[in-house]
Amino acid sequence: MNSVRTLMNGIVDYAGFFPPAKLGMGPVVRNYGSYIESEHSWMLGRLIVPVSGLGDFEAHASSMLSKNEEGMPWLISVVTGKDLGADIERIAAFNDTHQNPERGLATIDAIELKTKDSKAIDAALDLIPEWLTPFFEIPITGDVRGLVAAIAGTEGAAKVRLGGVEVGAFPVAEDVAKFISACAKAGTPFKATAGLHHPLRGSHQMTYEPDSPSCTMHGFLNVFLAAAMAHGAKASEEEVLKALHETSLENFEFHDDVIVWGKRRLPVEKIAQARERFALSFGSCSFEEPIQDLKTLQLL
Repeated sequence: MNSVRTLMNGIVDYAGFFPPAKLGMGPVVRNYGSYIESEHSWMLGRLIVPVSGLGDFEAHASSMLSKNEEGMPWLISVVTGKDLGADIERIAAFNDTHQNPERGLATIDAIELKTKDSKAIDAALDLIPEWLTPFFEIPITGDVRGLVAAIAGTEGAAKVRLGGVEVGAFPVAEDVAKFISACAKAGTPFKATAGLHHPLRGSHQMTYEPDSPSCTMHGFLNVFLAAAMAHGAKASEEEVLKALHETSLENFEFHDDVIVWGKRRLPVEKIAQARERFALSFGSCSFEEPIQDLKTLQLL
């Protein structure tokens, strides 16, 4: 279905190295390599790697990276550490090495870093070269408008954490709605991370352990449709919140050229614009789980 494909195109940044999966670099690299060749590779975005793991990545990925000048490099987003300047130097050296097909093609074109205030954002932007897109993870409790505004108009984007392995890591829908609305009003693009394994809002186990407690999780369809409406249809914060609370697919209509929710109609052109310019991706330690759930809902 064209509207679903447009909404989900390149949406999942694979983060298998991180909780709750916490896979070793070897399995992460093998998984990403297989996903690139899979039927649903069109849903795959960047591979997420911590800066401290770049050497380990090179050791495991060497045989899998393309060594053809016409080949496609793996796209990587790096989670930075405490020394941003040193991390950028390490990233530049990595890119210099992996521009050479003989070393295997790979490109780090994005970084992800936590920040709590506008001054830290400004200081980081002074260090970050134009060939790197920074995603600033910001807290979303309280008034986020100042932080969102600090990112607006730059080459950066916001990053919002929507879950974790503890109940307290999952923000309430009201805070998520405020974040999305603030980003839409400021023209600040964003990505999400954690807690979005499932399409629709609902109660799910927080980890893969058999005795893992459950909690209410946000759905990636909810988040990205709400964002597309805020971006392309100027939906109010109240509408965004209502969309985030939807738990049933029955309240949505998916057609080739449009997605309908209540009185809102989102043409594929508006969805494509929102995905390209605003709601960019979400990090997930599982690529297969979102696909399986979409199949269960008969959307794939």
